[in-house]
Amino acid sequence: MATQLKSVPTPDPLDDMSLPGWLYHDPEFFEAEKKAFLRAAPQVVCHESEIAEPGEWRSLEYLGESVIVIRGDDGEVRAFSNVCRHRGSRLVDGTGGCAKVLTCPYHAWSYSRDGRLVGVPHRSEYPGLRTEDHGLFPVALENWRGFLFTTLEPGVPSVADIMAPYEAEIEPYRFNELRALQQVRLRPRDLNWKTIADNYSDHLHIPIGHPGLTRLFGRSYRIEAQEWVDKMEGDLVETQSTNPSERVYQHHLPKVDHLHESHQRKWLYYKLFPNVAFDIYPDQVDFMQFLPVSATTSIIREISYALPDERREMKAVRHLNWRINRRVNAEDTELITRVQLGMQSPTYQAGPLGTSEVCLRSFSKKLRKMIPEARLESPPPAGWNRLANSAVA
Repeated sequence: MATQLKSVPTPDPLDDMSLPGWLYHDPEFFEAEKKAFLRAAPQVVCHESEIAEPGEWRSLEYLGESVIVIRGDDGEVRAFSNVCRHRGSRLVDGTGGCAKVLTCPYHAWSYSRDGRLVGVPHRSEYPGLRTEDHGLFPVALENWRGFLFTTLEPGVPSVADIMAPYEAEIEPYRFNELRALQQVRLRPRDLNWKTIADNYSDHLHIPIGHPGLTRLFGRSYRIEAQEWVDKMEGDLVETQSTNPSERVYQHHLPKVDHLHESHQRKWLYYKLFPNVAFDIYPDQVDFMQFLPVSATTSIIREISYALPDERREMKAVRHLNWRINRRVNAEDTELITRVQLGMQSPTYQAGPLGTSEVCLRSFSKKLRKMIPEARLESPPPAGWNRLANSAVA
């Protein structure tokens, strides 16, 4: 009997290379990203505790769309497009509020808390109108451990599926019981969203660009990449930091009874493909999104949550956490601004990726698979994205 030989996959030479610079500033590639996965990516809007009462709502601006998440009179939470079904006006302004009905400021069409059209001025002028056909446009909504995510289109796995490899680790943090510590903060940046996302999962810059984190973690910082999520972590060292804020944080961080001993002094970071991240500390949980605006502009959207805890030392370390990470954010902003400028230079060509850069390797490979043009060192002729879409159609 002849021996059957198994075929061995041919290694992709680009697996060892980073993405080319043009992907970080090319408008057509940005449009291709929106079609390929950005519109399908789950985006966190708020925690369910922020809309605990009927009529309370929060909104999210994403890729030119505005989404409302609102609690109905029946207690259910629903998501809708923030667009009136009459002439397309935005219904609500701002990031949140409470309303008995959602009334359009243009012609006063009104919608109930469950999205039904319930008020039409000059009703007689619309003899054939079926109000049941003109409710607010629903948007897909997922409640993951108390956090409410919306998705404009299908195509990316649910948050539950994305985070499945780490559910056991996250369980003790009691996400469902978290409460917001402050209002959402928005930080506009002249950066491509990938410049921010890459940096979040980049571990090699930590000992160079973040002296504070290096003092806190020593050599304990580690990373790993799953199919749809990156994980980073560091354990606080016992050696006292020379920085006052870091030293006091180390000393006064109180024991958290619901966490395993291994996580009492662990800082965890998760980045969900492509642009949502959670920072999980013993004292609080922060989230941030790298919201794409254009090929070279983004908005970092962030907010902090924590379990109710009136201990004086817990309040103190939460403030210190904010001070420490404010410094880290400033360091990152300086670093990635330099990267963005370099990516926009025609002299930059894709550089090599180290064997330990597993998160960047995973991200680059996924992007090349979703958008084959990402394999090219320079952009195709103008109009390539339009032609590619025509060919598919």
